[in-house]
Amino acid sequence: MPPVVRVEPITTARVLRGPFDYAAPDGAGVGTRLVVPFGRRDVVGVVTALADASEHELAAPRRVLDPSLPPALVELAFWMAEECCSTPARALGLMMPPAGARAKTALWAARAAGADPEAPVTPRQAALLASLPRFTGPDTAALRRLEARGLADVVPRVVRRAPLHVPVGAQRPRPALTPDQEAAVAAIAGAPRGGRLLLHGVTGSGKTEVYLRAAEDALARGRGVIVLVPEIGLTPQIVARFVARFGDTVAVLHSRLGAGERYDEWLRLRRGEARVCIGPRSAVFAPLADVGLLIVDEEHDASYKHEGDPRYDARLVAERRARDGVLVCGSATPRPESLHALRRIRLPRRVDGLQLPAVRVVDMRDARHALHPETHAALGAARKAIVLLNRRGWSNFLTCRTCGRAWECPNCDVTLVLHRSEGLVACHHCGHRERVPASCPDCGSVSIARHGTGTERLADELGAFGKPVFRLDADVARAAEVLAAFGAAAGGILVGTQMVAKGHDFPDVDLGVVVDADATLRFPDFRAEERTFALVTQLAGRAGRGGGPAGSQPPSRVLVQTLVPEADAIAFAARHDADGFLAGELERRRALRYPPFATLIRVVCSSEQAGAAHAAAAAVRAALGRNAPVLGPAPLFRLRGRERSQLMVKATDRRAAIAAVRAAVEAVSADKAHRAASFSVDVDPQ
Repeated sequence: MPPVVRVEPITTARVLRGPFDYAAPDGAGVGTRLVVPFGRRDVVGVVTALADASEHELAAPRRVLDPSLPPALVELAFWMAEECCSTPARALGLMMPPAGARAKTALWAARAAGADPEAPVTPRQAALLASLPRFTGPDTAALRRLEARGLADVVPRVVRRAPLHVPVGAQRPRPALTPDQEAAVAAIAGAPRGGRLLLHGVTGSGKTEVYLRAAEDALARGRGVIVLVPEIGLTPQIVARFVARFGDTVAVLHSRLGAGERYDEWLRLRRGEARVCIGPRSAVFAPLADVGLLIVDEEHDASYKHEGDPRYDARLVAERRARDGVLVCGSATPRPESLHALRRIRLPRRVDGLQLPAVRVVDMRDARHALHPETHAALGAARKAIVLLNRRGWSNFLTCRTCGRAWECPNCDVTLVLHRSEGLVACHHCGHRERVPASCPDCGSVSIARHGTGTERLADELGAFGKPVFRLDADVARAAEVLAAFGAAAGGILVGTQMVAKGHDFPDVDLGVVVDADATLRFPDFRAEERTFALVTQLAGRAGRGGGPAGSQPPSRVLVQTLVPEADAIAFAARHDADGFLAGELERRRALRYPPFATLIRVVCSSEQAGAAHAAAAAVRAALGRNAPVLGPAPLFRLRGRERSQLMVKATDRRAAIAAVRAAVEAVSADKAHRAASFSVDVDPQ
């Protein structure tokens, strides 16, 4: 074995450049995790390469940590560092098993081999022996006495901390495939290694069953499967389908599991005990060997973009990880980038033979309340309804009617949102909270106005219909239980943010409502039209899914409330015309040189010192050169107590642009004149 290991210490310092050479411990290879002396402290590091010699005097690692990372993930981390203008250490940090977790053990008792069957025992001892093998539990002392007599063996055994899965959505037997589904399954099975496919199917067209059949094929070939979903709240629904089909070979990875549960699931995947991994974006780093199929469900969703450094896009990482397998991206509203880059497979019809629900656009320009009278009447008549309002909380902001004061976050340049059930006003950016004011601190007035409506307030108002109301948004801790309760109810209203529009399969929903459908159109973002179209289309797809033959279900419909009923995105969504919308969107982006016809890279500089962020951004702009296609620097609103300034690079040569930005940021961040500033690089900002 080579005597030198090259180790990347897991640190967050951007200026630190590894790897560093250490003496090789026995059995170390690429991916081995070590504790190594680094300066005045010990840190965890990952072996990234082996070498025969080093020009440095070598220190020995303190110890080897188990388990190791798969070498494929080490290679992926270096690719991510380059692609995201980050560091290998930060990328490797995303792939590690949960810090501080370890295997849980308990005492396991079994009958001793060769024990005397005629040995005298009391009736209670005989009952204990008859109950074996099992964990000792409260009978440890009694079983230890039997062990002392040679009648039982008591040994430590690892206890698996299995996540509890709450069944959500319609549970149906294995269906026969439609001709469209059969063609999709055959296309995936016949795709070459490195194949990249877009499964474009209308809502209710049976994309999940196609995923299940494709996974069956991959597992039959002895290969692993990763399934990505956009929200943790969607995980229980798809997990239930996969567990019903594949049993205990399915593992789940997401941040709401306890550290012990995540560690045990990670270890099952690393050891090959589980061959299917399901979870949100971080599951793309599952330690599975030989990934043959990687599925990205609801691939249009912006939550696949990670907001921390490195700012990776799980869809792009999935494409890289599936180089030796097949990538399948599925959606009813695919991104223009995906349509442009991937081979498309169509599922144009619902599996139950029902038509997509009729969509009516409701003009809110003369309305005085959050719900139009037509919407109010429809909710009263509906058996089950899903209502989407993409704002959580009770009210958007508070003002004093006397002096006009608005309650703002002390750390961010934004107003505080009222959460009445908690008696708090809160910042949705930094988490700052304070009690609801009883009076104005500026003028003493007790006349405080509440502006706007959020999901909490709307849910309270919908209670007037006398039906059960279920709320689902980021403030709800147990999304799976809310969805399960709504699914089991004979009637009711599910109200929430965009979480209610994502992939849920409830066959008895006969009404969908989008409140303030044009809210996303007001964002200064070139993706505003795309997001509005996707949100309305996805919510519309939750209604009228049926469960029986065509004609056996009550008619369903969708009401879309908006201030701009003539908006193209809303009109295309009302017609269920994804092809028409995507064609127009691609034409517009080609003309304006937006993705997929160009690459955008955003650099954000921040600092607690006044003026330091803008000075750092100006220095990055200067380092890029006058001929670079750069917009800015321009100020951003203060966030978490830090002033911010940004600039945007817009280029057609992706590789050259990423390299230029990386070099500029590294040069400026190493300059002591800008040591008060922090730098964040976002390739393909969402």
